Amino acid sequence: MCPGRMLRLQFKNFPCAMETAKPAEILKKYWGYDAFRPLQNEIIESVLAGKDTLALLPTGGGKSICFQVPALAQDGLCLVISPLIALMKDQVDNLAKRGVPAAAVYSGMNRRALDIVLENACNGAYKLLYVSPERLFTELLRERLPRMRLNLVAVDEAHCISQWGYDFRPPYLQIAAMRPLFGSAPILALTATATPEVVQDIQEKLAFPTPNVFQQSFVRTNLSYSVLYETQKREKLTSMLRSVPGTAIVYLRSRGETREIAEWLTKNQIRADFYHAGLTMEERSAKQQAWMTGQTRVIVCTNAFGMGIDKPDVRLVVHLAPPDSLEAYFQEAGRAGRDGRKAYAALLYAPTDADNLRRQAEAAFPPLELIRRVYRALGSQTQIAIGAGAGESFDFDLLHFCQTYKFEQPSAYAALRLLEQDGWIALSENANAPARVHIKAGRETLYDYQLRHKNADILTKAMLRAYPGVQNDLTAVSEQVLAQYCKTNPESVKKILESARQEGILEYLPAVDKPQLSFLRERVAAENLQIDLDRYRFRKARAMRNAETTIQYAETRRCRSRQLVGYFGEKNSADCGICDVCTGRNKTELSNAQYDSLSAELRAVLQNGPQSTEELLAPFAAKRRETAINALQYMLNEGILREDEDGRLALNA
Repeated sequence: MCPGRMLRLQFKNFPCAMETAKPAEILKKYWGYDAFRPLQNEIIESVLAGKDTLALLPTGGGKSICFQVPALAQDGLCLVISPLIALMKDQVDNLAKRGVPAAAVYSGMNRRALDIVLENACNGAYKLLYVSPERLFTELLRERLPRMRLNLVAVDEAHCISQWGYDFRPPYLQIAAMRPLFGSAPILALTATATPEVVQDIQEKLAFPTPNVFQQSFVRTNLSYSVLYETQKREKLTSMLRSVPGTAIVYLRSRGETREIAEWLTKNQIRADFYHAGLTMEERSAKQQAWMTGQTRVIVCTNAFGMGIDKPDVRLVVHLAPPDSLEAYFQEAGRAGRDGRKAYAALLYAPTDADNLRRQAEAAFPPLELIRRVYRALGSQTQIAIGAGAGESFDFDLLHFCQTYKFEQPSAYAALRLLEQDGWIALSENANAPARVHIKAGRETLYDYQLRHKNADILTKAMLRAYPGVQNDLTAVSEQVLAQYCKTNPESVKKILESARQEGILEYLPAVDKPQLSFLRERVAAENLQIDLDRYRFRKARAMRNAETTIQYAETRRCRSRQLVGYFGEKNSADCGICDVCTGRNKTELSNAQYDSLSAELRAVLQNGPQSTEELLAPFAAKRRETAINALQYMLNEGILREDEDGRLALNA
């Protein structure tokens, strides 16, 4: 599109009205809150003073307010860097409802859509622009950044910048090199989960001139953590849901299991539905909305669900299998009880879970040969020539890809994630976007067009009624809803919109309803594909360590809250008094004879010195391992055993 036809919008008086407004006034005007949550005001004052700032707030702590309010308190634009496309879209939609203009750019958008949004940003149309990290470094954006008059750069999910973090994203490492393009705008880094080493790493990688951290305690006094040792997990889940009234989330590792468990709960008269990233945009939106409004009580999901969803009254979060890391567990469990009332987070743990978690961590790092085969197949499927393809995006169906090229789905997905971590591709499971329309023709031109096209007249009037902002900017529309208004079908709506686009009446960006795969670099021959092997080994060792830490949390009888917050650096917290360990649940029900036999075997192993939990349990067959765990827990609880600084167990003198 030529510059002369680029959309140029001005939100008159909006930036000016914000220049003299105080943060508290903005909070009240746009969010309706009378006061900030703990640390929010201090973080906002820090960035308004021009200081690089790291905000460490737990899930539900209100991180988005910390950059949205200062964005409105100053002239100019806030650039928000986030890897979570679904979250970006939710925030843009929520800001629009509050009267705050915002937009998002991410992988999967075509060049025409990018041009429109970026030029609007340069012309003052938005107060916040959300950008996925891989889009940040494209030439299309880089050349426009100096024109955007940035007042703040917010780096969300900032733990992604650290190899020590649980969701490392290589593009984040390039943010510091972009700082000259940001002008004098300070950086606000935000995360809900970061160990002390990650906190230090974030500030170093973002080139903070001086350390500046605002950290809220990770302790959740209203949230009871439990690890329940169960082999009959479905039955236990059903029992828990009957015992704890209210909204619940159940996390699983595989998409197929989400449907199975939801159907199981439904058969047991519990209103449940399933959710995962493989569903269409309409399906996910409908399921999420039904859960948010209480029509569905329990959502059974993968980790694709929950990010950015603000539902304060979740009473129970259950994990039917341990997640990859304690960071992931803490974040997902933390979605319970955001309203401050009593809530529960439970991990149902079986003796086989530890070995399964170790195997999954190992499988996440397939050999280089397989990675190259997957990369070669991507080239074949997309028909991208060697030396071309950088910045291009394609619809991507993982199941079809694996069936076509004879890959096992888990190993192919692992290879794709490694290609992504090394900066070759971007894989966006949640890149689905609704159709967007902007009626750009003037009143007379539009009227003339409507007179000549009866179907377009009906559709245009329907759009103007249903989407009042459609004449101001690209606005998300539902082709399904418009079809109902016009008593036709969605395909007819699409044809009318495309015809009007070709005649220059409107801008029309069709819905993207499939995952997107983007090439971030020019394609190379598969045999020339290079992976950073040092990083590969480091990340694999880190994944194995994360698995062992999660296993240790599940198998160690010590206050669950103290274990979790201690992992994040709070070493002096008190026992919570409400977890399964503190309240005495999960105590052994062994007979005296069983306990005497098992404790004698455990003591014999410990005569050789301190042992890890895994080493202690290794001699026990699978059938006896659960009872051995119970005996071990009893010995820890009664002070017969002690745990050293490395997490190993030893006999007390």
